[in-house]
Amino acid sequence: MNLSSTIKSIQDIMRKDDGVDGDAQRIGQLTWMLFLKVFDQREEEWEDDQPDYRSPLPMRLRWRNWAAYKADAEGKKMPQIQGSELIPFINNELFPTLKEEILASRSPLHKVIKQVFEDANNYMKSGPLMLAVIEKLEEAIDFHDFKTRANLGDVYEQILNDLRGAGNAGEFYTPRAITRFMVDRVNPNLRKRETVLDPACGTGGFLTAAIDHFRHQFDDASSAGDQRAVEAQIRGMEKKQLPHLLCTTNMLLHGIDVPSQIEHCNTLNRQWNGWGARDKVDCLITNPPFGGYEDDGVGGDYPADLRTRETADMFIALIIKKLLKENGRAAVVLPDGFLFGDGIKATLKKLLLRDCKLHTIVRLPKGVFAPYTTIKTNLLFFTRGAVVDDGHEHFHTETIWFYEHPYPAGYKSYSKTKPIRFEEFKPEQEWWGDEANDFADRVENSYAWKVDFKSKREQAEAAAAPHWQRAEQLNNEAAALEAQASNLRKCLVGSTDADDRKRIEAQIAALREQAEPIRLQARDAQSAGDRQYWPVFNLDLKNPNAPEAESHDPDVLLAKYKKLLGDIEETENKLKSELGAALAHHFVGESA
Repeated sequence: MNLSSTIKSIQDIMRKDDGVDGDAQRIGQLTWMLFLKVFDQREEEWEDDQPDYRSPLPMRLRWRNWAAYKADAEGKKMPQIQGSELIPFINNELFPTLKEEILASRSPLHKVIKQVFEDANNYMKSGPLMLAVIEKLEEAIDFHDFKTRANLGDVYEQILNDLRGAGNAGEFYTPRAITRFMVDRVNPNLRKRETVLDPACGTGGFLTAAIDHFRHQFDDASSAGDQRAVEAQIRGMEKKQLPHLLCTTNMLLHGIDVPSQIEHCNTLNRQWNGWGARDKVDCLITNPPFGGYEDDGVGGDYPADLRTRETADMFIALIIKKLLKENGRAAVVLPDGFLFGDGIKATLKKLLLRDCKLHTIVRLPKGVFAPYTTIKTNLLFFTRGAVVDDGHEHFHTETIWFYEHPYPAGYKSYSKTKPIRFEEFKPEQEWWGDEANDFADRVENSYAWKVDFKSKREQAEAAAAPHWQRAEQLNNEAAALEAQASNLRKCLVGSTDADDRKRIEAQIAALREQAEPIRLQARDAQSAGDRQYWPVFNLDLKNPNAPEAESHDPDVLLAKYKKLLGDIEETENKLKSELGAALAHHFVGESA
């Protein structure tokens, strides 16, 4: 029986248990049991290599001493604890000890155990059914077998699909082809001891790809220090308990002996000013959850212009301002909505293009993340620029390259049975070039094109500048009138002459009446300038080298319809603003 079938049969057993309610609880039950089994088998390896190794677990709670089946006198494998005794042992000994008596401060391994079990629960009530689950694990899963370790990704994919069905929005499996390609292009360097972070690491797909990438850099000159450095250079953070538990197990399977650097925490809930220089990394590779929202209060101390509750937007702000070192490299998965979004998304794109060099956007076709989502996604590759503090605004992004990843021949979409493959990215790898020479060897083709963002931005600024200057002039005029009104208001303090007060009140009202239409004109001028400037940050750009194809895709047609409605609304607002300004001029003229 293969791993995927084993996991399915285990979940079928759990469905018979009265204490397990729904997929989420079945998966939670399975993951902590998987962890203890994997941890025990890794401990066997450590004991062979380190004679003085001491387990952080009390002897009676190690998997081998209560769960593993032992051969009796006749060689038949039998459970160590009878079914009637198993549930009381787990509920009264195993969990209380792991939750309450393991001290994270004692060692990194103690910290790992503490984090794994702080939110874990035993849901099963039937000892015989739990013994049946343990028997399946014992029979089918031997993590000393490297083939089993390699196939664990298939198990994760099935578990994550179940998580999706259990209503855990925002959790979905990033195809291994994507994780491998993104790590390959960021190219973290082990000899330089470059750190790699995934601040929303899920089950650890990007981190395991980075581990493999580091180990492919080993050669005859590699030392034991290089081996140890792989563990030291990997960092991850995961908010949800189940993915964190799976990620920790995944690290153990990939030879990370003490995965204490995989933190169980909400990255976005950390105080904005709590991030320091020690938190910055050389390489950041992630697929942040998008479409979800954080609870009230999370991110409340972000800078006012970056404040939002949408998860992906919050991660982008954090990556740029707090997590990347100068010249640090990043690869991030983001949906189309980020590319064409305005409001806070436009502000974030300006921040990205100003503070970083966004050099490449790989546009993925629909279906890459099927069946979890049909949203079209993009891979953004950028490098954090050096800070220039001379009082002027500097943009590190000048040229943006786009690459439209095509479907393989004969494909109309991807699916679970026909996923995207790493080999498909070979054309991108051959085309990529070198950032050291500013990708001078890149050429445009039917899939690749470049955008002169610097020229577009300068043209937009030039077109917007007269409107903004007029807005500033008008605001200054209004402010001067309002200042006169404020000074007159001060004259009223202590005045008891009713006629004098009435006269001054009339002057104040007249000044404010003059200021109001000027403020409206300033607002209109500002809006006119913004309409010239902000569209330059729309990165949802189509391939100019591809023939125009009529699409009957409902999602595409709906997007076009929404855009049309937006254009109509924008035109209506513009007409309203211009009409309001004209009427304001008219009434000002009459009153004069």
